[in-house]
Amino acid sequence: MSRTDRLTGRALLAVFCAGVLIPFAALLMAALNPPGTPLSGLSLPEHPTLAAFGRAWSTAGFGRLLANSAMVGLGVVPLALICATLAGYAFATMRFRGREVIFGLLLLGLTLPYEAAVVPLYYDLRSLGLTDTPVSLILALVGLYMPFGAFWMRQQFTALPKELLEAASLDGASSWTVLWKVLVPCVRPALTTLGLLYFLWAWNQFLLTLILIQTPANRTAPAGLAFFVGAHTTDVPMLAAATLIVIGPVVVVYLLFQRNFVAGMVSGAVKG
Repeated sequence: MSRTDRLTGRALLAVFCAGVLIPFAALLMAALNPPGTPLSGLSLPEHPTLAAFGRAWSTAGFGRLLANSAMVGLGVVPLALICATLAGYAFATMRFRGREVIFGLLLLGLTLPYEAAVVPLYYDLRSLGLTDTPVSLILALVGLYMPFGAFWMRQQFTALPKELLEAASLDGASSWTVLWKVLVPCVRPALTTLGLLYFLWAWNQFLLTLILIQTPANRTAPAGLAFFVGAHTTDVPMLAAATLIVIGPVVVVYLLFQRNFVAGMVSGAVKG
């Protein structure tokens, strides 16, 4: 790689980095102003304070809302990963009648907007008495995320050397043992990436939360933020503080697992 290419690459990275960090910096500087301070443009606060965070936290009840979001995310991730792993393993290694047709129908879920399934989901879950509970949101999200998860894991298992399966079969290993003791350890980075994506998607879910959960105290943080914005449209410091409170856990989770996330994405790109 020439010096010009390296400089161009670094310049592009700097531009992308600035595009990500500047909005966060603007939010932080706005949130450090006292609540009710009129703001115009990007400027440093004259008297930085955390009062906006405290007032936004207590006014919106973000403690309960963040706990609800964490409950949904931690419920969706393991259940969705298990379902995606089992489906991907079946489509990648097993031969059964109608396999390609079933997989093709499953992939149709990637092309259909999930908004089209909101109304049927609501009535189905209401008939089971599950609406207005975190269980309804968890089950709905697991089902909606299955097409992508099954496709992702099928590609990971298909890319592995077939000699692994043959060697395990010669040793007398069962299908269950082959999956969990041989294949899953090989695709652990991809599983971590998929789990992180599931958590981010579940945390940021908005429409399903509004429809399936009507009690304000049972809503998730993004839904609570939407109602908070509607009630404090002119208080920019409080709005900025509330936004940072909601996106903070997502940023922390990503920073903790960023190496695994990148490893899984690179692994999938190379194998694909």
